[in-house]
Amino acid sequence: MELSKALGDKGPAHLHRSLTLELVRVTERAAIAAAAWRGKGNEKAADDASVAAMKAELDRVDIAGRIVIGEGEQHECDALFVGEVVGTGHGPQVDIAVDPLEGVTSCAKNQPDSLVVLAMAERGGLLNVARNLYMHKIAIGRDYAPGTVHIDWTATENVTALAKAKGVPLSEITAIVLDRPRHASLIEELRTAGVAVKLISDGDIAGVIHAVNTEDTGVDIYLGSGGAPEGVLAAAALRCIGGQMQCKLILDTPDKRERAISMGIQNPNRVYEVGDLASGDVLFAATGITDGSLIEGVRLKRDAVVTNTIVMRSWSQTARWIKAQHAR
Repeated sequence: MELSKALGDKGPAHLHRSLTLELVRVTERAAIAAAAWRGKGNEKAADDASVAAMKAELDRVDIAGRIVIGEGEQHECDALFVGEVVGTGHGPQVDIAVDPLEGVTSCAKNQPDSLVVLAMAERGGLLNVARNLYMHKIAIGRDYAPGTVHIDWTATENVTALAKAKGVPLSEITAIVLDRPRHASLIEELRTAGVAVKLISDGDIAGVIHAVNTEDTGVDIYLGSGGAPEGVLAAAALRCIGGQMQCKLILDTPDKRERAISMGIQNPNRVYEVGDLASGDVLFAATGITDGSLIEGVRLKRDAVVTNTIVMRSWSQTARWIKAQHAR
């Protein structure tokens, strides 16, 4: 039966809007579990707590879910592994991508921008990529013409083209980049060009979202490399709020190339656009663990826990910020 008929909807198939709140419950529960380990220096304990909470809550949702991006392969982890079935088994067939603890180091050190992130799409709607694969990424806001920037251009060429399209000097462009040794030459090139660079310690999903919300964040462009699963999750968010992103897998070893082929990726040089990474109706939710520029973290009160979540839906192009108080 078609998904639209199963849900009683007319017209093109899309996920029922009630699932948006279910996703919020999942990410809230995982964030609260991880927050118990905030600042305690134990990355594994924080990640394990978030994974267990997310899995338990997902299994209460009326979906026939399948993990396509998770904690790893079945032999690598106990829960939320690629291919794992989640949900009650009743409801729409969906693919799920999760990052139970985006910014695990930030959580362990109680630093900004640690999040729980989850995306859900109609079956086949999310690109299946291995957790250990990386991508080159570039992202800008939706108000620019297609082709304004390109992942195969140099950083200088991209920021110069962006400044021209925006109608400002290069000195008024701000790029957001993960603070990693591999990005040293990129950062130097950007600063030499006269661009301001905002460095983030973790969380390139939040970094991409910042780059497409220039009016709110002051960030114009995301550049650099990061995890391929995070690229798919960021694309899911951009399907909902708009914005442009291009990605290119980094397949620099025979093992990575073989792994990509085993996952159905035939062209190692393919440039992926947002719609190639996340298609169909997409839902996206992120709950803050630590405070960040995207969203506030978990607040522990004497008798309550307060969470802050952003939840998005591509079909309706809506984004909602939900502040919830949970009894302790």
